[in-house]
Amino acid sequence: MNFKNIWNHPKTSAAGLLIAVASVAGVLSQQGVTLGKVGTGTVVSLASALATALLGLMAKDPEPASQQVNGSASQEAKLGAWMLIALLIPLPWMQGCTAAGVAENIVNWTPSLQSAVATVDSTAALLAPADAPIFTAATIGFDVASNLLVAQAKAYLANPSGSTLAKLQNQIVTLQQQVNTALLQAARIVDQKSQQHALAAIQGVGTIVVAILALAQSISSRAQVAQMAADSGVKLAAVEPYLNESRAAEIVAAHYGEPVEVARVQVAQATQAEMSAGF
Repeated sequence: MNFKNIWNHPKTSAAGLLIAVASVAGVLSQQGVTLGKVGTGTVVSLASALATALLGLMAKDPEPASQQVNGSASQEAKLGAWMLIALLIPLPWMQGCTAAGVAENIVNWTPSLQSAVATVDSTAALLAPADAPIFTAATIGFDVASNLLVAQAKAYLANPSGSTLAKLQNQIVTLQQQVNTALLQAARIVDQKSQQHALAAIQGVGTIVVAILALAQSISSRAQVAQMAADSGVKLAAVEPYLNESRAAEIVAAHYGEPVEVARVQVAQATQAEMSAGF
């Protein structure tokens, strides 16, 4: 690590520090950590807001091509992109949403979930004959579990009560556990091509489930989150080595209509938050 770069590139270093502050504050907020009150808000939310505001002040509009000298404009563009990422991080996973807003967001994910499950159903045909039965056995419960999750999400949207939230939480964890277990089983497939097809198909479902889990967590109490985590026997840390971060970012970016670079940071933040919560 070359600490001289801090002084040679102070603006980039400052932006990196502010991005880190915004990201850490987002994770702390998801865990319910406040570090005390400031007026009607919290210390954590204030730190995140200040970091975001300072990043906005530091941002610079790109210069015309005639003024680009020795690649300086390119560096400014890269820095501006990272600032934009930091500014957009909270949007899909934002805290303080209304129950109805989160419920609608969850329901909006359900067509993608059903499509991902349909892809799983058709993937067995792409695998080597010896591997198809392993994959089918690992994913056999996806259809029923995903249909129940879709139904529970719609039920919660129609009636965002404590009882419907509890059922939604339970069904999310059920499908998440099926996905994690299936990933571990698919990782045992010896044929490399079959394994890649299997893991990619299962991850398509898993990425959406984690997104829905993060949304449900944002409207759950600490006790409810702790119970959901306790019911998660197969943790994300166990399956993380088999996940393709780029593929996950593509799925999130396509859903929210945002740049993949932004989605990549959001996926990393959400995954870390879930792991920190015990999932």
